[in-house]
Amino acid sequence: MRITAGLALDTALICLFAAIGRRSHGESGALLAVAITAWPFLAGVATGWLVLLFAFGRAPLRVPDAIPLWLATVAIGMVLRDLTGAGTAFSFIVVATVFLGTALLGWRALATRTIAAYP
Repeated sequence: MRITAGLALDTALICLFAAIGRRSHGESGALLAVAITAWPFLAGVATGWLVLLFAFGRAPLRVPDAIPLWLATVAIGMVLRDLTGAGTAFSFIVVATVFLGTALLGWRALATRTIAAYP
């Protein structure tokens, strides 16, 4: 259950990132358009989850375990964007790295604090 919830939250946050980016550039916020923008990062997060779960035997539900997940999400997402002709400007890489780091690590930090505060 926790793995499913964690993956779902990661997915939702990546889609939020894509939707905010599209909106800030005056592009369509339609579901398909957001999915097209988000898919490289969704592929990255899925790859990260699979590697961490099956190769290392742990779910990235804590911040230390999620750092490689965050880096894989950004790296794979950028490589896929570049391979498909989507933008990979330096400023976009910085924004994506900061936003996705804050989102993917942030909810885990909050969850850990909340769980520790209410045993």
